[in-house]
Amino acid sequence: MIESSQRGNVVLVHGGFVDGSGWQGVYDLLTADGYTVAVVQNPTLSLDGDAAATRQVIDALPGPVVLVGHSYGGAVITESGTHEKVKALVYITAFAPDEGESVATLIADPPPGAPVPPILPPDHGFLFLDRAAFADSFAGDLPRVQAEFMADSQVPWGLEALNGKVSRPAWRAKPSWYLVAGDDRMIPPPAQRAMAERIGAKSVEVPGSHSVYVSRPAAVADLIKQAAQG
Repeated sequence: MIESSQRGNVVLVHGGFVDGSGWQGVYDLLTADGYTVAVVQNPTLSLDGDAAATRQVIDALPGPVVLVGHSYGGAVITESGTHEKVKALVYITAFAPDEGESVATLIADPPPGAPVPPILPPDHGFLFLDRAAFADSFAGDLPRVQAEFMADSQVPWGLEALNGKVSRPAWRAKPSWYLVAGDDRMIPPPAQRAMAERIGAKSVEVPGSHSVYVSRPAAVADLIKQAAQG
């Protein structure tokens, strides 16, 4: 196995409603191939707080970093990826806001016929997904038992994270890669393709739900390796 110092560093950032444990399959594949991998447990309370948590993890790693974000984590890496150690960005069925945009901005005008994520009304400043609809919307290609566990272990997603606006988008200065999940019912695939094109990302498309990072770890790890080698 090649030493991790030769392979490089990868930082994985999770999205809303979940935590960093979903990255385990990707983590296992990358570390087995010699990469040094860190998983950010971003609190998902505010975009600024999550960007700060991500920068703290990047600071602790030696050398260049490939920064990876899933879903809302795409907004986090867009904001924090201006860090001087970040050499590439990888978006996994993720939001890629421009300057002054937020996730709320990007989901404000869904295309006709697009699936509507089952987000419940805010509860004391936090959002949850309807547990009964979680599996079909967020994790349709995972075993039902696993999807139901994810539904019952949801992490509250703060309105300040949803509404946090990007100040200086990292993708304007850093090369980007994008994985489109073709069966996603949270972020419509046409919206993913449009964001990938707008940021000039090298993109791939695979069958998969919004939980593609859990269900298809090899496809996700392969794209991260492309970014690391690119």
